[in-house]
Amino acid sequence: MAALLAGSLAMSAQTDSERYEQRYELLVSKMGAAGLGVETVLDNWEKVDSLNPKMLLGRFSYWYAKAQSTQVVMKDTRKYLGMEPILTLKDSLGKDVFYFQEVVFDDELYGQAMKAAEKAVAAWPDRLDLRLVKANAYIAYEKESPDMALAYLQDLIRENAARKTAWDYNGVEADDEFFEEVMQEYCFSFYTIGSPVAQEAFHTLSKQLFEIYPDNMVFLNNIGSYHLLKRDYKTA
Repeated sequence: MAALLAGSLAMSAQTDSERYEQRYELLVSKMGAAGLGVETVLDNWEKVDSLNPKMLLGRFSYWYAKAQSTQVVMKDTRKYLGMEPILTLKDSLGKDVFYFQEVVFDDELYGQAMKAAEKAVAAWPDRLDLRLVKANAYIAYEKESPDMALAYLQDLIRENAARKTAWDYNGVEADDEFFEEVMQEYCFSFYTIGSPVAQEAFHTLSKQLFEIYPDNMVFLNNIGSYHLLKRDYKTA
């Protein structure tokens, strides 16, 4: 009886927002980020807690998942966007032809996802994890031509350099060391994509980071790697 009473008290102490969060997490675990019923839960959750960061991120995830589909593309290179082929065949001349599985986006639904991300960032401007959600979405969408991703990250680097307080990363304080490590991950992403535009983005981002963090030799090594890619051995 005491256990039942304690359980009832715990449930009654839950807020409406917490109940919707539980429903959301259960639905997503069973149906996926854009599964049946997810949007209804998010709508109801928003009515009781319109600035909840998990709800806002859930809204982004809903549209982002809905925007995606996959297709198989044929390329004449052994890697595409840093990926290994899912299948390799020979053409009529005996030359290898490589097939890759690529994620493609519906532009309108992707736009809805980015609006949701922007709303989350506006509500929680000190949340670095929400900023990175946008950066990741840009990279996934732009693929071989990450112009918007580069511009967005450059702005974020400038903002970080001007900050007087640490970022919040999902409830954890993120200092400069953490920020530099995260930015190196984006440098590596551009390097891995490997297209000419992505290589230039890799170089540009690495140069900007080394100018701000001259003690971090990783960014200097990046610059050297770029010149090696370009066969500029003297500069490298």
